[in-house]
Amino acid sequence: MHRSRSFKRFNRITSTGRNVVHYRRIGAGMPHCALCGAELNGISLKGGRTRRTNSRIFGGVLCSGCSAEIIKLGSRVEHGYMKLNDIAIKQRAFVLQLVAH
Repeated sequence: MHRSRSFKRFNRITSTGRNVVHYRRIGAGMPHCALCGAELNGISLKGGRTRRTNSRIFGGVLCSGCSAEIIKLGSRVEHGYMKLNDIAIKQRAFVLQLVAH
């Protein structure tokens, strides 16, 4: 049961001096933006997986500021104002996904 990573491990020393491992179940936390790490707004932790994300592009993955930046960069790449190599590596995968979309 405790082999799963849904249980966090805590090393504790008992009152008799023995080292033991205690396990505590960890719940789901707030989702974060893949680029900047900010907490995503508009996503409820209650309910199933389908209720958690919003329906816009990169919804549930990127925050609104980062997704707006990716859309700008994707437009610049499509129209030839920028090359794909000029974009940071973290953002490049999202721009490629947007251009292919």
